Formats: sequence, C-alpha cells, structure tokens
Amino acid sequence: MLLHCAHARYVWNLAVEQHTHWKPGRRSAPGFAEQCRQLTAARRENEWLAAGNADVQQQALKDFANARNARFTSGFGEPTWRRKHVHEGFRVIGTERVPEYGPDGQPKLNPKTGKQVLGRSAVVQKLNRRWAQVKVPGCGWVRFRLSAKGKGGRLPAAKTFRVTFRNGQWYVAFAVVPERVDASAVTGVIGIDRGVKITAALSDGRKLTCPQLTVKERAQIRKHERRAARAPKGSALKSAAYAKVTELKARGVNRRKDWCEKTSTMLARTYEVIRFEKLHIRNMTRSAKGTVEQPGRNVRQKAGLNRGILAQGWGLLRRRTEQKAPGRVEDVPAPYTSLRCSACGWIEKKSRKSQADFVCVSCGFTCNADENASINVAAGQGGIPRPRRSVGAGGVTAATSRSSAREPQPAWVGIPLF
Repeated sequence: MLLHCAHARYVWNLAVEQHTHWKPGRRSAPGFAEQCRQLTAARRENEWLAAGNADVQQQALKDFANARNARFTSGFGEPTWRRKHVHEGFRVIGTERVPEYGPDGQPKLNPKTGKQVLGRSAVVQKLNRRWAQVKVPGCGWVRFRLSAKGKGGRLPAAKTFRVTFRNGQWYVAFAVVPERVDASAVTGVIGIDRGVKITAALSDGRKLTCPQLTVKERAQIRKHERRAARAPKGSALKSAAYAKVTELKARGVNRRKDWCEKTSTMLARTYEVIRFEKLHIRNMTRSAKGTVEQPGRNVRQKAGLNRGILAQGWGLLRRRTEQKAPGRVEDVPAPYTSLRCSACGWIEKKSRKSQADFVCVSCGFTCNADENASINVAAGQGGIPRPRRSVGAGGVTAATSRSSAREPQPAWVGIPLF
C-alpha cells in the first residue's frame, strides 16, 4: 500500500509539473483523457511505474482533474505538490459490477439498448458487527474496523474508496453519496453564536462545546516534547518522542472533526434556516508578532488566543453545515450582535458585564451573553447601526460624547441589499 501511495503521489506531481510549465498557445493544457494516454506510454518505458496498479494511478489523475476544475470554488486554489510522509494515500475504484438506480428508486436504463446500467462498486464484505474487509488491488483482502455508521446494518455500496496513512495508522474512507435532508420536513430558524469558552451557543438555549484534549493528555504532550528536545539529534528516541506527540495531537483533531460532523448533521436535520455570525477567522487568528521595525505587543497571549480559536472548529462547522444543508445557511454581520439587547434592541457596551452576563442598561433584561447574541443572529440583527440619539431609549441611558449607546434597530438592519 505504501507503493500505491508512492505511485499516486508521483503521478500527481507529474500532472502538477505539466500544468505549471505549460505555455499557453493554440492548444490548451492536456485533460484527463490525454493524460491517461500519456500515462500508458510512461508505464511502457518505466518499470517502477509499470509495477504499480493502473487504476490507482488513473484515479490520481482523476483527482487532479477534479481539483483543477474546482480551483475557483473549493477555496484551495491551484493543485500543489504532494510530499512523502505528508501526503500518503491513494484512491481505488470498485471492480464489482452492480445495477444502478435513480433517485426515485427506479433502475437506470441505457437509452440506446434499453438495458439497465451497470456501475462499479467496491468489493466489501462485513465480517461481524465491528469488522469488515475490502479488496485492495495488489494486497488482497484488508481488514478494517467499522465506524459508528457501519455498525448494526449492511454496508452501503460505494463506487470508490480512499486509503490514507496518517500518524502510523491506515484509514479507509468510502465515497458514498449521502441522502439530502428534505427542507420541507424541517421548520424553524436557529441562530448560532460562536465563541472560545462556548463553541456554539444556539438561540433555543442550548450550549454546545467542542471536546478538547484532557489535562492528562496535555501533560503527556509536554513530557514527550521535553524528551524530544533533550534527545540527541537524529536518534531513535527523538523520533519516537515526536511520534508520540503527533499521536496525542491527532486525538484532538479527530475529536473536533467528529463533533463538527455530528453537530452539523443535527442542525441540517432539525432547522430550516441556519444563521451564523459572519466571522473572518483568518484575520482573527493572524499573528501579532509584527515586524523587526515595529514589533507587536502581547505576542504570546495572542498566540494562545489563536490556538484557542482554531481548536473550536468554527470554520469546519460552518462549512459542513453548508454542505449538508445547501441554500439554507445564512451569514449575519457580526458587529454589535453581542452588545444589542435581544428584548428592546438597545446597543450599549456597558450592558455586557462579563463574558457570560448580559444586563441591558435600558430595559433591565438579563440573559446569558452568548444566548443573547445567538438570538440577535437568529433575528438577522447585525451590522453597523444608525447614528446615536441625544437621549437614550426609555430615558435611562443618555448618549454622551464618550458613550457607546445606540438607538434600537429594526430587524431589517444588517441584511445585505445585494
């Protein structure tokens, strides 16, 4: 399987090099079909490449073609180089022929012959409740442990699957098209306020927190980092210590991904409209070290805040929810969502007593600060308000030259006009 990873990475890098140095002229850069013909010729001349599986290498070209086509919409840009020990993986297309069915459950028919269309499916056998096996070309049957979705029922038919090697462990992921959540079956609008202390505060009162590494696991990370720092350079002890650190950190990454998947599925299946506050996470987590001429201040404190923000999975939760509920996720401008009273609409900086307490200085409304912000997000109230008045709402708080008071805003303020 490591040889399959090397072949897939080699073919991918050849495609990247070809498109990087391609000079635009009368003919465009070669597509997937032309690259497959070039791969066939290269396999005749290269014994090392010919020893690998042709389907694995063609799937690497197919992945490159998909990445090229989605370079403007995926957010990752142009496909880049893949490196050894970092990008270890390959994709396998199924070899078993199975009949295909449409979304309505009716069999797909060939318009020319009138016969049912046969598609390719991965050869998978379930051994028991926890284990199954898949046939990998050149390796035979490979056992794998089932995830929570595969336990208790029959395995869904998958056309392709991808095998990856990370942190000393092999993983297999099957490409199965999930069933879309019917928007007509769900109702209601939910607002989500994201924070560091509470990952996601929902407007219905629920507070969801992304699981993190335990205190014991963090202590183990520090212990192994000290061992690695003291070990001789290039020694096996240093490599083993760093491998243990990587394994422990991977636990936190897996927990965060699992939480985001489950939370986004719950939101897509429960609510018709899902509203997030619009956060520029890349700007929020930018380093504060500055330059040599103008060094930054509180650099270490800002670095800790950046790690805390990135550990919550804000962007992954928003992206996976949009993918599972397309067209039903909206962004609300973030300014003043945490300073606006959800009861009367009055905006005052002094109403935010602390991280968790919100007490409106105008009407006296008391609520959890994160829950108050999520209610404003659900109502679509955000953005920059109109100029302040000279007298506060309700005659309680008067706007002065240094006051942050703002007059109540209607629900339509902050909704983009185009």
